Amino acid sequence: MKTEVIVIENERDLKAAQAVISALGASRRPADLARLRAQALLLQAYETSRWPVAAVTPAELIRYAMEQHGLAPADMAPILGTRSRVSEILNGKRPLTLAMIRRLHDRLGLPTDLLIAERAAA
Repeated sequence: MKTEVIVIENERDLKAAQAVISALGASRRPADLARLRAQALLLQAYETSRWPVAAVTPAELIRYAMEQHGLAPADMAPILGTRSRVSEILNGKRPLTLAMIRRLHDRLGLPTDLLIAERAAA
C-alpha cells in the first residue's frame, strides 16, 4: 500500500489519518508498519493538543469512587479517619497520608499514583 503520513490540522485531516491507520493496521510489511507508527504518533499529538486531559485531584478521585460505590462521607471514616478528617480531605484542606493512600487502594482499588498529589509551592 502506497501512502504518506498526514499532518493533522483539522477534522478532515483527522478522518483521513484514521483511515490510513485502519488500512495499515492489517499489513505486516515493515514499511507499512513504520508508516503506521508515524501516523499513530501524529494522531496522538493532535488529540493531545486538541483534547487535553485535565489532571484530577485526589479529592475528585475519591468523590468519584464514593459515587461509584454508593458511599457517603461517613462511610469513608474507616478508611480516612474521623468524619472531620474525611471532610477536610474531600475539601482539599488536608493531604492524604501514605496509610490513607494504601487503604484507598486496597479497599476501593484507586490507583496510588493518582492519589499522590504534588503540593503547591508556598
